[in-house]
Amino acid sequence: MQRSRSRKLARARVLRSAPRATTLLRHAPIAAAIMAAMHTARAQEDTTALAEVVVTAEKRAENLQDVPISITAMDTKKLEELNLQHFTDYAQALPTVAFQTFEPGFSNLYMRGIVGDANTNHSGPLPSVGTYLDEQPITTIQGSLDLHIYDIARIEVLPGPQGTLYGASSEAGTLRIITNKPDPSGFKAGYDLQANTLRNGTAGGIAEGFVNLPLSSKAALRLVGWYERDSGYIDNVPGTLTYPGDPANGFPPFTLNNAAIARQHYNPTDVYGARAALKVELSDSWTVTPALIAQKSKWEGIFARQIWKDLAHGTPITSDLAVKHFYPEGGYDDWVDAALTVEGKIGNFDLTYAGAYLKRTDHTYSDYSDYSLGYDVYASYWPANPTQLIFGKDRYQMYSNELRLTSPKDYPVRFVAGLFQQRQQHSIEQRYVINGLDPAFWIGAGGPYAWPDTWWLTEQMRVNRDSAVFGELNWDVTSKLTATGGFRHFTYKNTLEGFYGFGIGGFSTPGSGTSGEGICFRNTPFHGAPCVDLDKRSDGNGWTPKVNLAYKFDAHRLVYATWSKGFRPGGVNRVGTAEPYGADFLKNYEVGWKTTWADNHLRFNGALFYETWDNFQFSFLGPNSVTIVANAAQAQVKGLETELEWAVGNGVTLSASGAYIDAYLSANYCGALDASGNPITSNPCPPLDPTDPTSLPYAPLAPEGQQLPTTPKWKGTMTARYAFPLAGMQAHVQGNFTYQSAIWPNLLTDERTVLGQQSAYGIANFSFGLARDTYALELLVKNVFDRRGSQFRYAECTELTCGPIAVYDSVTQPRLIGLQFSQRFGSGR
Repeated sequence: MQRSRSRKLARARVLRSAPRATTLLRHAPIAAAIMAAMHTARAQEDTTALAEVVVTAEKRAENLQDVPISITAMDTKKLEELNLQHFTDYAQALPTVAFQTFEPGFSNLYMRGIVGDANTNHSGPLPSVGTYLDEQPITTIQGSLDLHIYDIARIEVLPGPQGTLYGASSEAGTLRIITNKPDPSGFKAGYDLQANTLRNGTAGGIAEGFVNLPLSSKAALRLVGWYERDSGYIDNVPGTLTYPGDPANGFPPFTLNNAAIARQHYNPTDVYGARAALKVELSDSWTVTPALIAQKSKWEGIFARQIWKDLAHGTPITSDLAVKHFYPEGGYDDWVDAALTVEGKIGNFDLTYAGAYLKRTDHTYSDYSDYSLGYDVYASYWPANPTQLIFGKDRYQMYSNELRLTSPKDYPVRFVAGLFQQRQQHSIEQRYVINGLDPAFWIGAGGPYAWPDTWWLTEQMRVNRDSAVFGELNWDVTSKLTATGGFRHFTYKNTLEGFYGFGIGGFSTPGSGTSGEGICFRNTPFHGAPCVDLDKRSDGNGWTPKVNLAYKFDAHRLVYATWSKGFRPGGVNRVGTAEPYGADFLKNYEVGWKTTWADNHLRFNGALFYETWDNFQFSFLGPNSVTIVANAAQAQVKGLETELEWAVGNGVTLSASGAYIDAYLSANYCGALDASGNPITSNPCPPLDPTDPTSLPYAPLAPEGQQLPTTPKWKGTMTARYAFPLAGMQAHVQGNFTYQSAIWPNLLTDERTVLGQQSAYGIANFSFGLARDTYALELLVKNVFDRRGSQFRYAECTELTCGPIAVYDSVTQPRLIGLQFSQRFGSGR
């Protein structure tokens, strides 16, 4: 049995016709002539140019169009116009981003197709994309925080390796969420109230507010709060499940009935949180900004529809958005983040210290009846009702410190240099419980550390430590040509210690087995577990380089070329006989352009890239179907990403962005290692046991050329907005459409056969609003045509192990219709 949470994300070519940068440049005069003609025709119009977007992606404030790397930035105005409030909202709107989400607070983020599998097991690899809140990383071992988006200055997306300035878990890219800061210049406040309703659901709503309070000419306090109630839209429909039992040994069939907990709108959610930040100007050149943010998400039920296959043992599910579960489900995700930022000058140089402490706790309880049905073959071990339940407790703590020095940005030779340190701790408790289980099969049976009704226990402590020294140097070779070189030298040490497995009465007997009490080597209790059967570490060091050349044709157009490298630290397997897995590395070759036309009424940016992913970390099922992580050979990614934004005039703005990403294996995957610990890539794969004459060669589990999972080849978004006066008010109407092509939920061919392909889908959104003075009213409709976009597909127990039982599909939220009222005081944001 694959021992991970029931609500975990499922484990889970050539660019032929993309335009070359030289082709783009050759047509630049034509484009310039067209833009000039457009400008002349529009000369008498009352047109507002596109606003400058300031970003800090390279650790200094710069105009987005002057930074020679691929960046997508959405400022406060854009976030509010698009009504982006959740992780899924902004992830869907970013073409270079792929994602999977299952329930509040548990989402995975990917960039440019760098997805080996979607395994977020607590002993699995670290994420490949780093997420930052202001200056501090908030990427925990099992994914990023799902921060409610309100009073946010901007979201910056940096696709491609960011190993120089951002380091670990920024192998494939970095996402930065930058909050609005306290401002001593004046009082500002506002609130937003929304009432909404979901198709297949009931009423919900959002209440948000902020206030910026100047305390003096040198100090200010900013307070933000929010509460959101989302209706459930998955129904738990009445039904039965029959365990066949083992009549020959005195165990008759047993039928479960969920009538006691079946209900509509099974998965409501409540989210509430607050943020406080204080900014104090100690002098003309030194400021200190402490900040505190906390959020809690509570939910019931499950956030996926269920397709029931095993009609021999259960009743069918005929509803669209429904499951058939037999025990209560739900949980909460609770976190608090404290940060301190100190900024000042030493001569002409800027010195910044950023320190943070993050504490996160999540508790979950889940129905595991599908899995139990698959393992009912062991009926003689169970009571009459063998259904397993999962109770999970995960507690995280993360400390990070960064100190960096930055030279003035107007120097012809500039640099950023710094030191970074981080320690992340994850306390893991996963109990697989069978009510009424024979005490002989309990974990720790008969001893002082017995776990009642617990068939399997994971009680572990995982600690990830990394430190680095980093720097980037920019040299203006001429007034038009700039060369950049950077490096990051890193050191990491990761450990995993504790207990996992069965008790002595289960499948673990003294001196045998692959997990549990039978293989304990230290008979001292560990966090309540009876003994220790795992204590391993993985460490390493290395460096990641970056080289960039940027050429400016004029103040509005530049091209660049980048070679960069990212890394992800290695880690420890929880199977004692498996070796630790090493770091993996991503090499990126990229050319891009940033252009502004027609007096800053049109922006067109883009990039072409080719990436090789070496020794990438992948997971497979080892003995007893426990997850093992090893290093594979190589994958490759080829792609194109573009953005276009156009202030047409007369209140009309148009924007579009898109990405083509072809990510595929460049070697066969056999799911096995050779005697040297390297992945086997032959075709056919050799017998797993050469000494066994019945062990035969087999086809690769995933052949060379197979598309990597989760990432669509095509993804894009388009927005049209028209602002106009109406009856003495300012009105707007806006339409937005996002599309992504089909994806596969898993890397392995057999799993794809079982789960199927997740179909392409498009989501349309609409809004109409009125504003006057400090008031605004907006009608919004999300998912106008009520599409069921599959965001994540999985099975509790796959057909390969348990036979056909059920497949789950986490889909886009149904159509939402909402009415929002807003008011601002002072000078707005």
